[in-house]
Amino acid sequence: MSKPKRLILILGDQLDLQSAALQNFNFETDEVIMIESVDEAQYVWSHKAKITLFLSAMRHFAKALKDLKYPLVYIKESSLSIADTLKEYIQQQGTQQLVCVEPGEYRLKVAIEKLTQELSIDLDMREDNHFYCTHQEFTQWVANKKELRLEYFYRLMRKTHHILVDADGNPEGGQWNFDQDNRKPYPKKGPGLIDKPLSFAHDAITKEVLDFVGKTYKDHPGSLDAFDWPVTRKQALEALDYFVEYRLRNFGVYQDAMWTDTPFGWHSILSSSMNLKLLNPREVVDAVLIAWKKYSLDLSTVEGFIRQILGWREFVRGMYYLDMPQMAQDNHYKHTNKLPSWYWNGKTEMACMKDAIGQTLQYGYAHHIQRLMVTGNFALLAEVLPSEVCDWYLAIYVDAIEWVELPNTAGMALFANGGRFTSKPYIASGAYIKRMSNYCNDCKYKPDVRFGENACPVTTLYWNFLIKHRNQFEASPRTRLMTANLKRISDEDQQSITIHAKKILSNLDVI
Repeated sequence: MSKPKRLILILGDQLDLQSAALQNFNFETDEVIMIESVDEAQYVWSHKAKITLFLSAMRHFAKALKDLKYPLVYIKESSLSIADTLKEYIQQQGTQQLVCVEPGEYRLKVAIEKLTQELSIDLDMREDNHFYCTHQEFTQWVANKKELRLEYFYRLMRKTHHILVDADGNPEGGQWNFDQDNRKPYPKKGPGLIDKPLSFAHDAITKEVLDFVGKTYKDHPGSLDAFDWPVTRKQALEALDYFVEYRLRNFGVYQDAMWTDTPFGWHSILSSSMNLKLLNPREVVDAVLIAWKKYSLDLSTVEGFIRQILGWREFVRGMYYLDMPQMAQDNHYKHTNKLPSWYWNGKTEMACMKDAIGQTLQYGYAHHIQRLMVTGNFALLAEVLPSEVCDWYLAIYVDAIEWVELPNTAGMALFANGGRFTSKPYIASGAYIKRMSNYCNDCKYKPDVRFGENACPVTTLYWNFLIKHRNQFEASPRTRLMTANLKRISDEDQQSITIHAKKILSNLDVI
């Protein structure tokens, strides 16, 4: 029997039968390889639910490949890294060419390139056809631009792909962005009845993985008790249909709202399925556009949702590949504090952090405002080393793959790259959290108190941050109003804020 001429590598976030790696597949000579590596669960201290999602989805995809008669080698539970496991197999088989889609994590891309160079075999690394925008198109858009901003890229994507534009390329509704309509808190009495996301029964494969992860990774963060993520393309499509049918209608207006014991709100919960490639963004956008017409939905809701996928998701992917590896090393403010230990267990007296982290540990999920303006906001104000924060986000969320996690965390939440693609640091005091949630109602800390025993740590650190970086904030019209508010605080109170902030910053584990 002749050896396979080509080895096709499918990674755990590339579970797409239409993948570029499988194009022109030769069933007579080619062979697919998939690898479960313990290293992938441990290089960051991954949430049990994230490990389970990846392994179950991979094993289900392997079954789909076998059902379609693809020649498949599936290596379970390798103690080696993906690259080292691949090396062993290539050397055993005498493979001369490796085909793969560009990995979603820079470290894996480098490892595969180094491996093929070391073994002197041909590497055919193909661009991921899952996305709307290619690397070349993004690079062309970036060229000669003084500022890289989502809004202008998003408009280009709308025009290029004829989404929410008329025949002349003008935006539906007369404006490109309805963000101002999508920032409302829930009513004072709470969100009321919210249709729960679709639930999925565990089949034999998922049950086996749950048992394996529970035993093998028992010391890892998070719980498996609420594991309920789509692990097959069929389930992902069902989740998409359910969202547009029952939940999309209220997504827009309340997408920034937060409420205790309301982990999902009206959000789609489709990010993990898209990031594993169980769903294509085109079919998600198409489904939302169909629902818009079918149910006469508000344009602001539809535009706000599409902006996240066609705009922000594509934008941060472009920035990731453009700026790596520098993006992972950036530390604009030279922050050095350790990540508070309660990020891993939720044991803090700050109600906002306790709730956001608590649901994260339970589900492996928090929505974008909880990530940006609660956990991310605090990490920036607490002067935590960016790489520690980024590792936490990568470990703790089921939908976190570095191409999407790192730009959002380092670039957006932490301003670690000094505003490379954001116009200002996204910081806020406890007043914002109070306005957008009920977290502050029963908290021991008071969001309107700037210093002292009952002062909200978020508020104290917010004013401390403005005091410390006053010159930077006053230099920009986007942030000048924030420091203007400092003029209303006496010099004596500012000094008290600084003193109290130092106390907090030196005791982050006990607030």
